[in-house]
Amino acid sequence: MPANDLSQAPVHLGRGATAIAQPPFTGAEWYAAYGQRHADDGDEGRLIAMHTFARSWDSWEMHPRGSEVVICTQGELTLVQEIDGEHRRTTLQPGQYAINPPGVWHTADVSAPVTAIFVTAGAGTEHRAR
Repeated sequence: MPANDLSQAPVHLGRGATAIAQPPFTGAEWYAAYGQRHADDGDEGRLIAMHTFARSWDSWEMHPRGSEVVICTQGELTLVQEIDGEHRRTTLQPGQYAINPPGVWHTADVSAPVTAIFVTAGAGTEHRAR
């Protein structure tokens, strides 16, 4: 099997300890197709993706049915979680991670380009403007 670039082609972890390479990421519409491809895995499915950001996020997101692990691989990012009406900030440097619990709204701030890996239980994910 050839090597794949995680920043271009995410991986799906599914039931039965499966790992399935995904087609190249094409934008927001990609997520809907991903959800359809792996709907049978329900809440047990996990998406592993790597993204690089040059600026802070302009939205919040929330994963209602599972945790998300955020792993910083390059640069520095500040994860902002909305918990009990407060914004809690956790700064991550390369090799460090944080967990977004189910139902916690979160966003990220960056001051320079940063790369992170996301292991996401994405079923039912919601977004809102920041």
